[in-house]
Amino acid sequence: MDGGCVKLEVQGLTKNYGRQQAVKGLDFVLEGGEFVGFIGGNGAGKSTTIKMLTGQLIPTSGHIALDGHSVVEEPQIARHRIGYVPEFPELYTYLTGREMLEFVCSVREQASLEWGMEVAGLGTDIDRPIQEYSQGMRRKIAIACAMVGKPDILILDEALNGLDPSSVKRIVGLLEQERERGVCILLSTHVLDTLEKLATRLLYIEQGVLIADCGIEGLAEIRERL
Repeated sequence: MDGGCVKLEVQGLTKNYGRQQAVKGLDFVLEGGEFVGFIGGNGAGKSTTIKMLTGQLIPTSGHIALDGHSVVEEPQIARHRIGYVPEFPELYTYLTGREMLEFVCSVREQASLEWGMEVAGLGTDIDRPIQEYSQGMRRKIAIACAMVGKPDILILDEALNGLDPSSVKRIVGLLEQERERGVCILLSTHVLDTLEKLATRLLYIEQGVLIADCGIEGLAEIRERL
């Protein structure tokens, strides 16, 4: 599916762990063609929020809708249209990089092995077992697995961690191409310099509360709070 018209609406999103309220009534909308930086300190609620957006956690209350379809009640829709890279990716390490991508292609609509291999950028290492990969190489395969199906929304949780500068530049270039195609990209990161160059919008969360939803011009003020 092409991006562009995709819309992910979040209303009153809350997540409790016992008596602890990790996420407190978040409201925001993500749309195609945006590159949104998701910012907050450790324990701010970013990863919990992302896991709810991707259907891995059930909200305590609130609503998440992808083009009008509930992510909670119709999770299969989100799975087909959202690409996700967790902070700590889990891969089938007994497979080669190529085999891992082939597996993902077999379950993702409109997936292209050639595109996945381009994203990974591993050259001949694509045919080595993942268990022999460095952390950076594993990260590249995880990103490729998220992007191989040309999803409408890409949600990346610290996805650029562990990559060398040249790999970051290459991956960022591919992400920018996808944004221009109409894909919505949400990148959670502590590396604010990356967002300064790429983001069209910023979401800043603090202790589970959305403090700021602003353009890139708000980055300076957010820096002072972190």
